[in-house]
Amino acid sequence: MKPVGSLMVEHRVIERMLALLNHAHTKIIKEGKVDGPVIDVVIDFFTTYVDKFHHWKEEGVLFRELKRKPLSVEHKQIMDDLIKEHVYAKNAVEKLRNARERLGIEKDSIDEIKKCMETLLKWYPMHIEKEDNRFFLPAMEYLSLEEQAAILEEFWEFDGNFMHEIYMGRIKVLEGKGK
Repeated sequence: MKPVGSLMVEHRVIERMLALLNHAHTKIIKEGKVDGPVIDVVIDFFTTYVDKFHHWKEEGVLFRELKRKPLSVEHKQIMDDLIKEHVYAKNAVEKLRNARERLGIEKDSIDEIKKCMETLLKWYPMHIEKEDNRFFLPAMEYLSLEEQAAILEEFWEFDGNFMHEIYMGRIKVLEGKGK
């Protein structure tokens, strides 16, 4: 498997969450109320799985290696744009988190939650399409098979360490030793 295959599999997971987000958005429009626990899961998913896990593998591993290569002007621009888009997505999720925290306190929070959901629903499919169809596969041409294998190995190592860190952190919080 190429390293981008792993990232593209993660994109399919993100698309599944987007489908659930779309359902939650439709429900808000129909019923005029927000299912807070669902929004909490969405926020956690985009903060943890997408930003800290998926985007880190893209930027912290794949893009790091690609920055060492003589990329075409087009591919360098796409990679730079993708990094900026990750920041945009992180900010959109933070706005959703802030609106969620105000739910039940401020009247406009429902409208803000809907707006944030609409941003994610509109933006993420375009971002994923850009990565899957215009960047990931062409980017593999810059890397040898050995470099690709090393990246994939680093992804797998990160995957295991990431899960360990999450749950050790949660255990420490429950034990009163963490945040």
